[in-house]
Amino acid sequence: MQGSKLYVGNLSYSVVNDDLQELFSNYGIVEEVKVIEGKGFGFVEMSTQAEAEKAKEALSGFDLKGRTLRVDEARPRRNRQRRGYRRY
Repeated sequence: MQGSKLYVGNLSYSVVNDDLQELFSNYGIVEEVKVIEGKGFGFVEMSTQAEAEKAKEALSGFDLKGRTLRVDEARPRRNRQRRGYRRY
């Protein structure tokens, strides 16, 4: 793993930032949590790469609110070009 930011997928829509904060804090210091509402995924940033790796190994496949979590290293954000729709 290269970074300390994790992708957390297959979340129940009822999961909030505090749920992930509490869960991941068992594996180290959580720097930032962001659940993308209505999408079923989120991101957790740990303070070190080692903590992120430990959390990934422990929580990938973990059952949270009836859903099996998918935890992986977050990929860098892509630059998406805006589409220039014209209004006539």
